[in-house]
Amino acid sequence: MSLTGTPFFVTAIVLAVIAVALPFVLWSRLRGPAVVRGLARLGMVGFAQITAMLVVFVAVNNTNGLYSGWDDLLGVEDHVDSALDLGPDGLGGRRIADLPKTKVTFTPADAGPGSGTGSGAGAGVRKARFTGQVSGVTADVYVWLPPQYDDPAYRDRKFPVVELFSGYPGTPGSWFGGLRVAEQLEPLMREGKVAPFILVSPRTKLLGDRDAGCANVPGVVNAESWVSVDVRKMVIDNFRAVEGPEGWTTAGFSAGGHCAAKVALAHPDRYRYGVSMSGYNDPAAERDAITGQDARLREANNPLNILRTAPSPPRVTLLFTGEGDDGYQQGVDIRRSAKAPTRVEVRHVTGGHRTTTWSREVPAVFLWLTRQMEAGGAVGGAGGAGGAGGAGAVGGAGGAALGR
Repeated sequence: MSLTGTPFFVTAIVLAVIAVALPFVLWSRLRGPAVVRGLARLGMVGFAQITAMLVVFVAVNNTNGLYSGWDDLLGVEDHVDSALDLGPDGLGGRRIADLPKTKVTFTPADAGPGSGTGSGAGAGVRKARFTGQVSGVTADVYVWLPPQYDDPAYRDRKFPVVELFSGYPGTPGSWFGGLRVAEQLEPLMREGKVAPFILVSPRTKLLGDRDAGCANVPGVVNAESWVSVDVRKMVIDNFRAVEGPEGWTTAGFSAGGHCAAKVALAHPDRYRYGVSMSGYNDPAAERDAITGQDARLREANNPLNILRTAPSPPRVTLLFTGEGDDGYQQGVDIRRSAKAPTRVEVRHVTGGHRTTTWSREVPAVFLWLTRQMEAGGAVGGAGGAGGAGGAGAVGGAGGAALGR
């Protein structure tokens, strides 16, 4: 029975109802010694508590996409086929342009709780599983296309892409389910307020009960190459996506925020923008991170160190949001070390380290990103879904602003 399927969710609810009813029926009818009656009553109370917690867990998991199935929950799911030493650029001596096209078939992710997919995604979200040519990772990627994508007026246009990273634990459906990113952005895109981005969410939980941290660790995992080479190339090969870095953004929350900042700073040749919501710089902030358990890896995968040791300041624009040491101070530290052309904005956002906070930020984050791309010329500034402006034309960038 699937962890995320309707039958299991219904079964959990039925068991919880039975657990509540049992004491009413049996409490005074129990016979035998006092010890036996006491143990039986204690068992009924414990059963009621366990089933109640089970219902809450399944509901939360289905809504937020924390675990995709039993193997994922138990920490035995492994998506790494091989992990060769790919060198500092994550390509292993190859050029992206020389790699053969990656053609995959997408199917509807089907979002509802209990769909059995573990997606928690939503209408219009599609998924595919493929093996990266470079990384040696085999995992799911979820894609959502903007309303303009199938508009005949845009048939010759290429669209900017935002690569979305979930927290840990988390599945590719976290952004679409818990944060409701597509649901919130679609009307803003139709109104021309937000650029028509292709939203791409790759699986980043690749090593059972260990956090890969979007890092390349020879012999263990090539998570960085998975998201920045294989997934990126797959999207360009299968959709009308902008190929240059000016059309690509990384975005994430919590552990995904760490990934977003790290990957954007490490690969300005592939990404021009990055958004970290409640992210951290030091990999050791996540106790299950493989990069936080080794001094060399910890230093090499800290976005602050990546920025400080870069041969030249990377041409990227970053947004950090959070509160106190939960993302805000990390952004301040990055901003202090940044030199042109690196640009960093830091915004104070209250609400705590939780899905509701990040969901509330979604419209403002994408309005900010739209303004950055308009200023950089990556998207036009005219028309809504039926407009005929520049590549991925958008309207004004008004609307809600991030907290200060």
